[in-house]
Amino acid sequence: MGVVLGLLAFTVFLFVSEIIRIDLAAILVLVIVGILSYLPGLEQLADVNHLFDGFASNAVISIIAVMIVGAGLDKTGLMNKVAAAILKYGGTTEARVLPIVSGTVGFISSFLQNVGAAALFLPVVSRISARANIPLSRLLMPMGFCAILGGTMTMVGSSPLILLNDLIQTANTGLPDAQKMEPFGLFSVTPIGFALILSGIFYFLIFGRWVLPGDSVRLDAATGHGTSEYLQRVYGLRADVFEVDVPAESDLVGQVLADINLENNLYIISTFYRGKTSMVQILTAEIAAPCRLAIIGKATVVENFARRYGLTIRPSLDVFAEEFAPTNAGIAEIVIPPDSTLIGKCPREMLLRKTYGLSLLAIHRGEETLSHVETDDHEPTQIGLVDFRPGDMLVAHTKWDNLTRLKRDQDFVIVTSDFPQEELRPQKVGWAVLFFLISLSLILFTDIRLSLCLLVGAVGMLLTRVLSIDEAYRAVGWNTVFLLASLIPLGQAVQNSGTAAWIAQQILVLLDGWSILSLQIGVAILATVFSLVMSNVGATVLLVPLAVSIAVAAGANPAIFALTVAISTSNSFIIPTHQVNALIMGPAGYKVVDFVKSGGIMTIIFLVVSLTMLNLVF
Repeated sequence: MGVVLGLLAFTVFLFVSEIIRIDLAAILVLVIVGILSYLPGLEQLADVNHLFDGFASNAVISIIAVMIVGAGLDKTGLMNKVAAAILKYGGTTEARVLPIVSGTVGFISSFLQNVGAAALFLPVVSRISARANIPLSRLLMPMGFCAILGGTMTMVGSSPLILLNDLIQTANTGLPDAQKMEPFGLFSVTPIGFALILSGIFYFLIFGRWVLPGDSVRLDAATGHGTSEYLQRVYGLRADVFEVDVPAESDLVGQVLADINLENNLYIISTFYRGKTSMVQILTAEIAAPCRLAIIGKATVVENFARRYGLTIRPSLDVFAEEFAPTNAGIAEIVIPPDSTLIGKCPREMLLRKTYGLSLLAIHRGEETLSHVETDDHEPTQIGLVDFRPGDMLVAHTKWDNLTRLKRDQDFVIVTSDFPQEELRPQKVGWAVLFFLISLSLILFTDIRLSLCLLVGAVGMLLTRVLSIDEAYRAVGWNTVFLLASLIPLGQAVQNSGTAAWIAQQILVLLDGWSILSLQIGVAILATVFSLVMSNVGATVLLVPLAVSIAVAAGANPAIFALTVAISTSNSFIIPTHQVNALIMGPAGYKVVDFVKSGGIMTIIFLVVSLTMLNLVF
């Protein structure tokens, strides 16, 4: 027990100090546990024949499978649409996006294991972060915490609650008939879980500016993020993107796109007509109305243009929001090599926009920048008629899947490298949704292990080529897998060595003679602490019988004490040992101190709200 306590202290020190990466720290602890188990007197510390069983555990395989399922749904573009819907109806401010995302994930995790709900929404939140210009670190922690809280909304939301009725049935065998406990129904805990989710959302809405880290890795300008700022900073193009409505009676109707661009010193980059959006409309096409236009240009120029032709400028992008999202499209820099067949040809002659999907904004030639749009140093130029020369740098707005295809074209050298280099497969959305629903149905309506249910969906998506097997490997966050799998033997050592039982007994001696409420608070705190250093399932199995014994001895309701344990083992926010915390740590760039700061207060709120609701409801 002394060795185990020393290992626990060493692990906490490594996590908090971050002398080495947290996943490497977990692997180091795994190795130390294994080596120590060969020393005389410590043979029972860990079963060396099963030291690596954590890598095949239900939790770890579930995380791998759900990451693949989430990547499959993302590959079809479905997550893009979810993100777009949230931004459209919820707005783009942190105060509006945060409760929608966190509340949705909290609700989903009440039926789906919380790590599954968090993994599925990870790509959605990443896209929302890029589009709304909100640091990812300010969205992922609220989402992750609410995923954990959502697991307390139903009796199938988390593993401890799933186990609880079985543990109650076992505990009943030693109780007289008058004290036997009734099993809990599916929605018995819903008021408690609902209150916890609300408290989590309000906590981050009110205190988020102080407890959440403000810096996060964002998409840089080369990926299309901050298009206007990038054009201004690099090429001196003073331009923004506007969406305007063209009424049927406008004088603009019948005019040619190229002529409009040249005469008004702006660039019509996309059109919306009869329910269809087109970014590859040829520049010789005529305006048909009523329609909407996406225009890149200087604000004063676009305002004068709108006033002249009776157009309405919308306050923000609406129908074009999806197309101009930096996760879908952005600014690309492309060089014309000396052996290109395009040399001597002009963009209009070769139908550059229709053929290659490139909306040409500027040509950077030597020290000069040629553009339709007003620049700092030069007058607008009709670049559609400028012949290409070797070494010309084309600055174009394009969809990333177009750019991915252009990388294989020898007529271009793609300079932009940091962009999503993947081709979406919207034609596979049916298969992806089908296998996701099959997995979800197996989880909800059968007793099949969670990992196997999720693997059914993952393998189904691979067989129907929603994802290739190589894409599936890349979708798995292996740092998360190694972090969790490597810590499992330490949790088992805490339990198998008798350390956990000894700690529990010592605390129960201290609680002897306290009031019923004080005893319940003590049990809740004990369950919280144990869930940080061992699996929540192990903590529940160990503490439920002890909690029932305390309640019977004190004349309290043993069922409430058992439920207190099962709910409190979800109170895992202070360090990233919980599966959800480990999942979100890497993408958002969190440090352990971020969890200590945000999770410490959340832990106290969890205890106060859960204990209050337990006593109000039961």
